[in-house]
Amino acid sequence: MTKLCVNIDHVATLRQARMTIEPDPIIAADEAIIGGADGITLHIREDRRHMQDSDLFRLKESIQVPLNLELAATPEMLELAIKASPDMVMIVPEGRNEITTEGGLDVLGDVDRLHEFVQKLTAQQLPVSAFIDADSNQIEAANNCGFNVCEIHTGPYAEAVLENNFSLDHPNVIAERERVSTAVAHVLRLGMTCNAGHGLTHVNVSGIASIPGISELHIGHSIVSKSIFIGMRQSVAQMKRTIEEASP
Repeated sequence: MTKLCVNIDHVATLRQARMTIEPDPIIAADEAIIGGADGITLHIREDRRHMQDSDLFRLKESIQVPLNLELAATPEMLELAIKASPDMVMIVPEGRNEITTEGGLDVLGDVDRLHEFVQKLTAQQLPVSAFIDADSNQIEAANNCGFNVCEIHTGPYAEAVLENNFSLDHPNVIAERERVSTAVAHVLRLGMTCNAGHGLTHVNVSGIASIPGISELHIGHSIVSKSIFIGMRQSVAQMKRTIEEASP
């Protein structure tokens, strides 16, 4: 069964809008776990626009499910990851001016530096994931760099759903789903674990959850958005049910 890891970054986004203490992302994580989350994901950005270092260490101490830390491949973030020792580190591209992550990591174009970065993490017994596009060359490069996991970027699939009136049966949507499915199969053939995420919602998640071989789906914005109206644990529970019903 495909697991659900809930990204709680946008709870912190709301908190940082007022630079205050609420809403507390640690409480959000607790509620997500009650709702059925199999893991919690957070992204510590270089500009600390939402999650803070203190959030990371509080989560590490308080939750009893795996913690996935997303970060850029920088010396500062390497030091933070080693100090925090999460259950998994996911390397993502990061731009100061982007609203959200805009594409997968270019492993192929930065092999030497990323290989060294990954080696330093694996030396600390930390599993390392690469957030990459559904591209065979990037998957091969991630494998050569020593990544344990690939997370396939599902943003193009999500955009296709939006552009085609939320239809999961439109040819463009089906084509993007097939790209993800092909990438997942490639990752598995190379012996790595495969996760997926980005842009997934309560409406479109079934198309990805139905792909065999995906270990985890990492979903945040849609869950946090719906939680405004029905609560975090209910939003997570609904997403979890949809994933379970669609899983092969």
